Amino acid sequence: MIIELNDQNFNETVASGKVLIDFWADWCGPCRMLGPIVDEIAEETTDITVAKVNVDEYPELAGKHGVMSIPTLLFMKDGKVMDTSIGVVSKNVILNKLAAL
Repeated sequence: MIIELNDQNFNETVASGKVLIDFWADWCGPCRMLGPIVDEIAEETTDITVAKVNVDEYPELAGKHGVMSIPTLLFMKDGKVMDTSIGVVSKNVILNKLAAL
């Protein structure tokens, strides 16, 4: 399941455990390429929270987390950013980064 993050639920969602966050926008072609990969990971994993932030709806969240380009993936553990990925990457790259958390 993918959680849509916003100003109200962001901090609570990322506070504990492993979290993968996809910063994206509807108009972004690379975001549309990465989206199905993120969706697959959300369906296949049970120990990782998978979430998305629409940067057009919540630009302040993107700014607060240093997102300058999309798609950007943040790999968080217990509220701290442990790794990032910018642009379209393969499923294996994402899974390897998640395994390293």
